[in-house]
Amino acid sequence: MDARHRVLTTGDLVATENAFFAATGSPSAPRCAASGSGEAQSSHTHSLALDAVPVHLAPPHRRTPMERPPDVNSKPLSPDARREALARLADEELDVLVIGGGVVGAGSALDAVTRGLKVGLVEARDYASGTSSRSSKLFHGGLRYLEQFNFALVFEALRERALVLNTLCPHLARPVPFIYPLEKPIDRAYVGLGIGVYDVMGAGRGVPAHMKHLSRKKTMESFPSGKRSTIRGAIRFYEGQVDDARHTMMLARTAADYGALCANSTRVTGFLREGDRVVGVTAQDLESGNEVQIRAREVINAAGVWTDEIQRMVGGRGQFQVRASKGIHIVVPRNRINSATGIITRTEKSLLFIIPWGSHWIIGTTDTDWNLDLAHPAASRTDIDYVLDQANKLLADPLTREDVVGVYAGLRPLLSGESESTSKLSREHAVTSPVRGLTMIAGGKYTTYRVMAKDAVDAAAHGLEQLVPPSCTERVLLAGADGYLGDHNARHLIAERSKLHVSKIEHLLGRYGSLISELLDLVAERPELGEPLATAPEYLRVEAYYAASHEGALHLEDVLTRRTRISIETPDRGDAAAAEVAELIAPVLGWDDQHVAREIEHYRARVKAERDSQTQQDDHTADAARLGAPDVRVGARDAG
Repeated sequence: MDARHRVLTTGDLVATENAFFAATGSPSAPRCAASGSGEAQSSHTHSLALDAVPVHLAPPHRRTPMERPPDVNSKPLSPDARREALARLADEELDVLVIGGGVVGAGSALDAVTRGLKVGLVEARDYASGTSSRSSKLFHGGLRYLEQFNFALVFEALRERALVLNTLCPHLARPVPFIYPLEKPIDRAYVGLGIGVYDVMGAGRGVPAHMKHLSRKKTMESFPSGKRSTIRGAIRFYEGQVDDARHTMMLARTAADYGALCANSTRVTGFLREGDRVVGVTAQDLESGNEVQIRAREVINAAGVWTDEIQRMVGGRGQFQVRASKGIHIVVPRNRINSATGIITRTEKSLLFIIPWGSHWIIGTTDTDWNLDLAHPAASRTDIDYVLDQANKLLADPLTREDVVGVYAGLRPLLSGESESTSKLSREHAVTSPVRGLTMIAGGKYTTYRVMAKDAVDAAAHGLEQLVPPSCTERVLLAGADGYLGDHNARHLIAERSKLHVSKIEHLLGRYGSLISELLDLVAERPELGEPLATAPEYLRVEAYYAASHEGALHLEDVLTRRTRISIETPDRGDAAAAEVAELIAPVLGWDDQHVAREIEHYRARVKAERDSQTQQDDHTADAARLGAPDVRVGARDAG
């Protein structure tokens, strides 16, 4: 329910204004309540204390199947919106410019714009094209950090897990049960104590139940594919799951809803300086090749594993260094493992996750140093065999390479320390300002993105020399969250009205939330869009179309690898779907037949290069094979 409608208090002056803007479709964004940033407030500024009463702000222009405000702009990431954003970025001075469209960058843009600042966000490739689409897809506290006695990080992450599951984006994140198999007599006490502490710290928030000890019999009933000679019992508990790429894109979309100027395929090439101060950046539009200067009072670098490269553009060595750690995951069909829950177990190097993912399992991960190409980390045959070997220690029917339908590799941006092992480097984040006008944020983990974004914007706000309201993103719902629960309850009615099967409505609600109305409008106008993709029937044709029209996808790869997960969920890695999807999105993106053919050729070359890399024995040969495919974005090979 929208919490804005209450007996008016001082704080409601802002909240009522927000409701007016949302109802009228005004481009003005809802504002957060100001209480200062640790500085004295002006005598002309009211102190608005909303912390006492949770106020959940929905993005402007919320639409559901039951409520359709007329003539509202619901396409903040459309091709036209991107062109307008680039034009305005070139013409207007921003309060804050964020570099990097990963989860921290998109989160920083949302944090800054909901404080009432004028914000821009630029990303060299696609939203979540780096680390933020290649994680384990979990919101979790991090069991292994308990072993390092990093209680603060675990507690913070568990708090964020609850916030995401309960409030910010229940349409994108959901609790998932896991078991931790016990293999040694001591495990019941040792592991039980660790997970017990983890459970107490999380206080059950955001998940349906507390941890539970299982006997061997109950464990095997839950996990029939388990190796009976190995497993003595288990502990059952919950974690949060999310489609990381969609979540990150929705952060950017929500920021754009509130007025942020967002442009992907826009690579920063240098910094604008006035004396010893950074006053903006030079950037290249990788779609047109055009150069642009973007002026900003403060710049936040949230470039993840590219942090050091951005620091070098400023000149000199930064106050911290980022070390890339590669983690790979494999995807196998759901019917290859019979289990009612996901599985988490300890390996000699890290943790192994066997994660339910629709009609598949995601299995990972590794944790190894990577100092080769940052844009396209490659999974080698050795990496894949390692994950299979670790999983097979628990499985009665071993997995083989022939079972693997998808593989992806990502890089964790770890703060560099003295340890030789990346698995022991810090996942805590750091914020610094190497020169005036520039804030750097690095480290951290996906689950704590919102805290990292808050800290980055807090640091940048100090340089603005004005009163800046505190962060309110713990109350800002992501696009699609407002009205989702009501729509989910009404899913049978929506199915009846749309003439789509209820399973398809549930699928769409789990990916778009209350934004489902926008897809159903498209289907009503063009009924053929309501049909499944012939080459990837888990997805509807409208989802591919909508990815280009509403979600910022500029290339075929963006649709097949991030807006959908066809590239890892089909045995041919999306090779057959490429032509079908390209034809669907061509009219939206203005492609002619030649452009369509080029996009298909690029995507298939990417698939071939990835497959080749996964047959190589080591990182260097795998990297060389992966680099055999050119990047579809102009000049993106050198992008940071």
